[in-house]
Amino acid sequence: MSDKDDNQYSNTGNLINDELLLKKLLHENKERLKELSCLNQATGILREGKSINETLQKICLILPKAWQYPENTIARISYDNQVFSTPYFLETPWVQKQEFDSFDNQKGNIEVFYTKKFPEIDEGPFLKEERHLINNISSLITGFINSVKAKDLLSNSSGAENKFASKDSKTILPNRQLLQRFLNKQNYNRDIYHDLQPFKVKEILLIANLYDAYSIEKEGRFAEHLLGEYAQLNLTSLPRITGVSSYEEANDQLHTKHFDLVILMMGVDKVTPIRISRVIKQEYPYIPLFLLVNNN
Repeated sequence: MSDKDDNQYSNTGNLINDELLLKKLLHENKERLKELSCLNQATGILREGKSINETLQKICLILPKAWQYPENTIARISYDNQVFSTPYFLETPWVQKQEFDSFDNQKGNIEVFYTKKFPEIDEGPFLKEERHLINNISSLITGFINSVKAKDLLSNSSGAENKFASKDSKTILPNRQLLQRFLNKQNYNRDIYHDLQPFKVKEILLIANLYDAYSIEKEGRFAEHLLGEYAQLNLTSLPRITGVSSYEEANDQLHTKHFDLVILMMGVDKVTPIRISRVIKQEYPYIPLFLLVNNN
């Protein structure tokens, strides 16, 4: 075989590999869009403020479209002795399941079934991203149910206090205990951040090329998003972010003042950020360093 034939064969192989890679990326993007659409639809259903039963039935109906094989997917949500399922539901051996519970210890399940056998992937025939999705749906449902029950408890507690003001206070004690349990559970996710922080991050060095820096900061939403996250966690002081676009600039800044955290943006160039991170880590091993990627 001549060199020309070798080159043609090599080019043909590269084209085939590129086409396969492109098809894979398109398929993955399609799946991620389906999962995102499901989360958006579920959030919209929760915001309607319907009853728990009606809400769970609506969410159950939108689940199959978000999984990899929607034509062969059925779903079931059970909670508080109630069962909600998609049409023509039938249990099969191929199931992905996630449990949830409300603050009054009522248990529930989300179950997604395939109606026939598919190739094994991450979790049986299910993708790891589908595990993330069912976990997120479970968290949304838990928050919704807890909110509804907390409102009912507040309403019942106030009514009981007015009605039985002159009677034994034991009448309203169970409601108060349930309400306190709800408040403790809601605050847990916020308080755990405070417990895990041995020190506050006050100075952050962000290393990104000019294009990536613009992408992060475009429309001024970066600082706004950061402020919103800190407000939700009841953190009172925002860190100061210093941006640089080269190792030389980063080195000058690191020699000028102390930084609590260094973030490197991984853009099109995958080599330079790794090289910079190694140099910085060797010289400043005590500074946490993170790579910020823009896709999976």
